[in-house]
Amino acid sequence: MSNRDETDDVEARVLAALKATGEPFEIVDCDPALADTAAFCAAYGYSPDNSANTIVAIGKSDPPIFVACIALATTRLDINGVVRRRLEVRKASFAPSADTAAITGMQIGGVTPFALPSTLPIWVDGEVTRREQIILGGGSRSIKVLCPPRTLLAMPNVTIVEGLAASVAVE
Repeated sequence: MSNRDETDDVEARVLAALKATGEPFEIVDCDPALADTAAFCAAYGYSPDNSANTIVAIGKSDPPIFVACIALATTRLDINGVVRRRLEVRKASFAPSADTAAITGMQIGGVTPFALPSTLPIWVDGEVTRREQIILGGGSRSIKVLCPPRTLLAMPNVTIVEGLAASVAVE
């Protein structure tokens, strides 16, 4: 299978998951070289305040515990506080990119909460839910998903977690 076939497959799964929510969404095409949040926002005119990243975290236990966390680009995930405590582990960190790709089946820079395995919990920072629209990864580096937060919240295994991420001081 070529890399393009894999991309098409994940994009088809993401589209099916979006349609299954019954909520509105729009697919936004993206140059794969500009898929990283800062480059995407600058090139396409989206505000980082409305851009949400999907980050897989790992609780260091035996076996390890994984969770997908959704936080605004202008915030920093509280990995050693909220994430660690909610996972009930002594240590938590960002999952290695190889683990993220293996668990999600998605390319780094395109990970989205849509079409994740049903066994993977999805935690959404409360600030994400207070936006009119959010822009998220689309499963590959070629597309993004623009939608109101209710589209995200319509998926199974989604939990709103207040304080999951904290604002980043702008210098």
